[in-house]
Amino acid sequence: MAVGGQDGRAGQDVLRRVGEASVLILISLAGGPKHGYALIQDIKELAGVELGPGTLYGALDRLERLGLIEPLPADDRRHPYRITAPGAAALRVHLDSLERVSAAGRLRLQLGGI
Repeated sequence: MAVGGQDGRAGQDVLRRVGEASVLILISLAGGPKHGYALIQDIKELAGVELGPGTLYGALDRLERLGLIEPLPADDRRHPYRITAPGAAALRVHLDSLERVSAAGRLRLQLGGI
């Protein structure tokens, strides 16, 4: 599946339906390339969520098929991944969307700004 302008979806939030694990992986990879175990540890630290191996590798496969991440050459038994330019763009759009929804929710709850 193409992401970006090639299929007329430039600016659309393509991450809206990929699941929380995929978004957390992209956020982690935005900080630099990581292999599976490093992703699990980073996500646990940043979000308090511990991804199981099945969830992690299923999400990595989906993100790779979407062209949002790419594998790097293996280092011994470790298989690192990095975020691609389309992945960074999709993450940016998704985070902007989340901010808009959060702001609307805070206003409706009369909580004010963060």
